[in-house]
Amino acid sequence: NAQPVDLTQAAENSLHAVVHIKSTQEAKTRTVQQAPDIFDFFFGDGRGQQRQVQSQPRVGFGSGVIISKDGYIVTNNHVIEGADEISVKLNDNREFRGRVIGTDPSTDLALIKIESDDDLPTIPVGDSETLKVGEWVLAVGNPFNLNSTVTAGIVSAKARTLGVYNGGIESFIQTDAAINQGNSGGALVNARGELVGINSVLYSPTGAYSGYGFAIPTSIMTKVIADLKEYGTVQRAVLGIKGTPINDDQQMMPEEIK
Repeated sequence: NAQPVDLTQAAENSLHAVVHIKSTQEAKTRTVQQAPDIFDFFFGDGRGQQRQVQSQPRVGFGSGVIISKDGYIVTNNHVIEGADEISVKLNDNREFRGRVIGTDPSTDLALIKIESDDDLPTIPVGDSETLKVGEWVLAVGNPFNLNSTVTAGIVSAKARTLGVYNGGIESFIQTDAAINQGNSGGALVNARGELVGINSVLYSPTGAYSGYGFAIPTSIMTKVIADLKEYGTVQRAVLGIKGTPINDDQQMMPEEIK
């Protein structure tokens, strides 16, 4: 018979390496053309007047995972996209200003950096390719700025494609561990306490947790983060050929094939 799985050590090893990320997009001023009033329409130039409109600051929240003692943090691109200021709060309530090292919208990953005088807690990166359907995993995040939170579940499926990244690279790990909106960028951890995915997508008709979440596997993350760290962007090869259907007029006769 299968023995009960003790996830306490995996949780303890992961909690302190998951952070809360607050991204702030500053208020922006733009000029709009105001419709002419009746006086301006008849006695002015008929074009109305211009006025300045200021948008409200936009604040977003998410999670991130510290992957190196010197402060490199992985999160989702959509957590920090467009941010003018990034604030990172550790599980021990210390706060740091984060700077963007690089982003990759096609995989929805981003690498940010904080500076600390101390070594920071990390999660060892595991091999997502060895995950098996039915294996226990933990989703660790800081969704509501309540310090790190752990939920447990199993791997429900692997290599899922949802089409949420508009032609981007998708091979999600599907899990029934509870993942809420603020969990984006948090850690999916196996029973040995190793990082195997970055929690990214909640599949729900209501926007609330309804049974399935999706994580970007470390097999994708490792390549993307290595490139972002070294180049600031992801290095990808482009295949210089294009396939098209062959109709009757285009088919080659056997003697034409050399």
